[in-house]
Amino acid sequence: MMVATLGDLSQSYSMRQRNVALREQLAQYSEELATGQVADVRQVLNGNYSYLTDIERKMDIIAGYSVATAEATHFTNGMQLAIGETSELSRDLSATLITAGTSALGAARSDIAGEARNALEAIVDRINTNVSGRFLFSGTATDQPPLPDAQVLLDAVRTAMAGAATPSDMMAAAQAWFDDPLGFATTVYQGTDDPLAPFALSSTDAVGLDLRATDPDIKRVLMLTAVSALAQDASFGLDVVQQTELFAITGQEMLSARDGVTSLGARIGFVEARIDAVATQNAAEQTSLSFAKAELLEIDPFEAATRLEDVQFNLESLYVITARNAQLSLVNFI
Repeated sequence: MMVATLGDLSQSYSMRQRNVALREQLAQYSEELATGQVADVRQVLNGNYSYLTDIERKMDIIAGYSVATAEATHFTNGMQLAIGETSELSRDLSATLITAGTSALGAARSDIAGEARNALEAIVDRINTNVSGRFLFSGTATDQPPLPDAQVLLDAVRTAMAGAATPSDMMAAAQAWFDDPLGFATTVYQGTDDPLAPFALSSTDAVGLDLRATDPDIKRVLMLTAVSALAQDASFGLDVVQQTELFAITGQEMLSARDGVTSLGARIGFVEARIDAVATQNAAEQTSLSFAKAELLEIDPFEAATRLEDVQFNLESLYVITARNAQLSLVNFI
């Protein structure tokens, strides 16, 4: 009877092929057991990638929106901080001005005017806040601050009130200049009249916040602070009684102006809440998609462990056979 056998070279080549195949399976099953997902996606999906592609596309889109959401969060947080500190500065100044306007005692009027000047510098600094190089209250001109330094603003207000001889005249002239489109908005404000484009937070949600240094509530605080700082300016020649009257007027009006600034904070807070809500919604959708993807590609860990053990056993058996074949000798058969 004829018996078919393999030559030594053929047998060696066959065993090497088997070794490579088993090692590849060992690596694949080890990876699957470690990650909990299949290594050969094509085999699991039977070549139909449409569902997986749709999941991954949605996940990429949401990841892109997360960048816009983070940017909107930083932007509005910066606005809220600037407006909040402006409100606190106006509150402290209004208390000082009211005290000076209702009492003959207290700090010297030069000190009060100096405090108003310091407050103006601080408020201008807050309105010129920038986040990541983008100025918040300049409209679309985010590359430049909305206001020059406080001295430039004071000089402009002084010029606008030139010729005013009483506190009432000074207030009327300052108010007219701040309200005039050719006044504050043209000669001092350095931003644009165009609002920023809304932040796209999802495929269906976008939020916009049109808040610039030309907002009436911001302008009013700037006006009252600047007029208070000029109470002792020699060009107006106000006597002590008139200075006291001016402090009383600006102090009282500053109280209501602060209410307006507080309302701005509430507007920003509403937008912040909306951003948080959409961010939470996006995070929940991203998590849901991640679970769907994991469920699509997940493996049975017990089945994976069983396959891994089988491959390990087969590989060890192959090594044993290879070792025994290597020890074959004609002497053993004689």
